[in-house]
Amino acid sequence: MSPKPTSLFACQACGATSSKWLGRCPECGEWNSYVEEARHTVAPAAAGPSRARPLVDVAAAPGRRVETGLPGFDRVLGGGLVAGSVVLVGGEPGIGKSTLLLQAAHAIAPGSRSVLYVAAEESADQVRLRADRLAVGHERLLVLSETDVERIVAEAVAEAPGAIVVDSIQAVRHSALSSAPGTVSQVRESAAALVRYAKDHAVPVLLVGHVTKDGSLAGPKSLEHLVDAVIAIDGDRGSARRILRATKNRFGPVDEIAIYEMTAGGLAEVPNASAAFLSERRSGLPGSAVTATREGTRSLLSEVQALVGPSIAGSPRRVAIGVDAGRLSLLLAVLERAGVSLSSREVFVSCAGGLEISEPAADLAIVAALLSSARGRALPESAVFFGEIGLLGEVRRVPAADSRLREAAALGFGRVYLPSENARDIAVSASVSIRPVERVTDLVAELERAPSVETGSALTASRSGAGPTGFAG
Repeated sequence: MSPKPTSLFACQACGATSSKWLGRCPECGEWNSYVEEARHTVAPAAAGPSRARPLVDVAAAPGRRVETGLPGFDRVLGGGLVAGSVVLVGGEPGIGKSTLLLQAAHAIAPGSRSVLYVAAEESADQVRLRADRLAVGHERLLVLSETDVERIVAEAVAEAPGAIVVDSIQAVRHSALSSAPGTVSQVRESAAALVRYAKDHAVPVLLVGHVTKDGSLAGPKSLEHLVDAVIAIDGDRGSARRILRATKNRFGPVDEIAIYEMTAGGLAEVPNASAAFLSERRSGLPGSAVTATREGTRSLLSEVQALVGPSIAGSPRRVAIGVDAGRLSLLLAVLERAGVSLSSREVFVSCAGGLEISEPAADLAIVAALLSSARGRALPESAVFFGEIGLLGEVRRVPAADSRLREAAALGFGRVYLPSENARDIAVSASVSIRPVERVTDLVAELERAPSVETGSALTASRSGAGPTGFAG
């Protein structure tokens, strides 16, 4: 008779284990995250012994990828699904994870053996209702309402599909474990079983993953290490726009994005992302600047907004939304050295449209927006700003300046402020006026010569006095 299994306590945030309950996880710092689980071990599938061999003798796998029928999704994946790969798709509830993967399954089915859609959170009837709403469905699109991972793998072996979708990994459980679905041990073992199937049968597997209240993927961190790619779907719940980006990808880039709109018929890709990000821009208002940023192999135009106002109480706040807060602090210090004093004023900077800009090429646009808001002067309507700013106030070269310039010209912008080093390498364009910027003080002087816009901000600035460059201090 086998001994009764003992129990342990596992942190549901990071997967750390302990022999006793702890109020606060010593690994990740999360409170009240330890849950008791039975100490079971799942034996791995039997496999023959493997021997080491020279890498040059290993046969390379075919390079053909399975296209999902969604060009933007394929681009984020690096060209489509790789045979035997496991992709984890995560996002907030209601963001469109199930919609995206049901559309992808419908598009894969005609050119594949079949596609197995595992509905672990819904019944087959509920999936059919969603499919009717999206106008999708194919005789090769198979639906399985099941939560036992062993039965899922057995059905996959019997049907031999060309791809599998599991919605979601947090609802699947392994019968050898007594803990509830969604716990660390269940998620880890269930994902491991699906990964083994994918590698052994060269079948791509798509997993839907839940997220926690802070936006990170739920379950142990080992879940992200197990899979080959992690795709995040972001978007404002009040907006129909969705942004797909890869945070991990063993078979492609991690800096590509795809822009989708949630419609009554499902997710539809936005063909011109730059025009979509600038569609709600209001010209002639202080604090708005357009920048050209790089996302993967593409250049995108987006709007950076800044609001500089008086301090309401105590220490002035610095709020950054969609841009790096550390970069904002650096730029404020550079402006202070350039004679623009904002130390006693509250500063808010946001990247409009839900896009997050991490590259330093947006520095010049952030500074321009801050100067515009502080002085109450609107920037030239046809101007685009890009360039990295160093600690000494110099504007440094950025990559792919030609591509950024072409994107600005394609959308009708006629004036581009860019680093002087980049300007020397760009051929003169008849449709775009190139304005080289050597230092931040040059941009301050340039914008100071721009005509004023009579707004409340400008009147407030004139009453409160101006600093050495004409900006309110």
